[in-house]
Amino acid sequence: MNLVTGATGHIGNVLVRDLLARGERVRAMLMPGEDPSPLYGLDVERIEADVLDFQSLLGAFLGIEVVYHLAGIISIMPGKDNLVQAVNVIGTRNVIQAARLCGVRRFVYTSSIHALSRIPHGTTIDESIPFDPQHAISMYDYSKAQASLEVLEAVQTGLDAVIACPTGVIGPHDYRRSELGQLILDCVQHKPMFYVEGAYDFVDVRDVAQGLILASEKGQTGESYILSGERLSVLGMIKSLQEILGKRLVTMKIPMNLARFSARFTPLYYQLSRKKPRFTPYSLETLESNSVISNAKAVRELGYTARPLNITLADTVRWFRQRYSKQTGSAG
Repeated sequence: MNLVTGATGHIGNVLVRDLLARGERVRAMLMPGEDPSPLYGLDVERIEADVLDFQSLLGAFLGIEVVYHLAGIISIMPGKDNLVQAVNVIGTRNVIQAARLCGVRRFVYTSSIHALSRIPHGTTIDESIPFDPQHAISMYDYSKAQASLEVLEAVQTGLDAVIACPTGVIGPHDYRRSELGQLILDCVQHKPMFYVEGAYDFVDVRDVAQGLILASEKGQTGESYILSGERLSVLGMIKSLQEILGKRLVTMKIPMNLARFSARFTPLYYQLSRKKPRFTPYSLETLESNSVISNAKAVRELGYTARPLNITLADTVRWFRQRYSKQTGSAG
């Protein structure tokens, strides 16, 4: 039996689908009261538990052989966030302890490329770069780095665990509309696109899910594996989406200096409007950072592969069109 924490998230629900397609039995862990709709129609056992409530985890972990730990909070907002720290670090610590007590055979932790130390341009990012909470530029980076070190410390005392570090995840089944998913949906709905110069490495969610399964099967205990895809600029992504949609989008380039100045104030706007953040100091820094990332180790040791991003974008557009066509009329 496999347990997937964070099972309704973007990676989580795709991982559940892939495990079921392989004939595996899956228990999906949800927060108490969480919307289970991303799992509707799937033959999966659902159980409610909270990573911050250790006792609740014991029932979820009973009889589990492999744990895929994805439950966490993603944030590109600046400043201290105690909930991000608690869920991502203390929650991971609790999950590790529950896995130990319940005799879990294999523990697969989904970290993040942002948990690694940020290094300057001209150096390829690979698994030789350490997890680095001390020089993190956001609470999210700090928490994922710290949680990754918690996993490695547990390995030293007997936990059979591996760590996966995805890059920028995009793809179908994005029910909660990630930041990148919202950008793609805006293009599908032909909304004006404001963009800045910059690029990053993006990877298909389905390839990440397969990478996690491969890590479970072939990953070496205590090792980490980068699950990356393809480096693409923001403008390149918009142009690809225009080709897929067959329509020219209204675009406007925002000078980076202006974007940086505006980003000082946008966090408050996003908090008040409850809209998906896009331009924050963190997101702008990420687009300007080194994004030459190697997945050679995962390819070599796991047999990992990543599909071309134009296929990912086309499939994501198709999925959004199908999901939102009834709500928005024709999406183009």
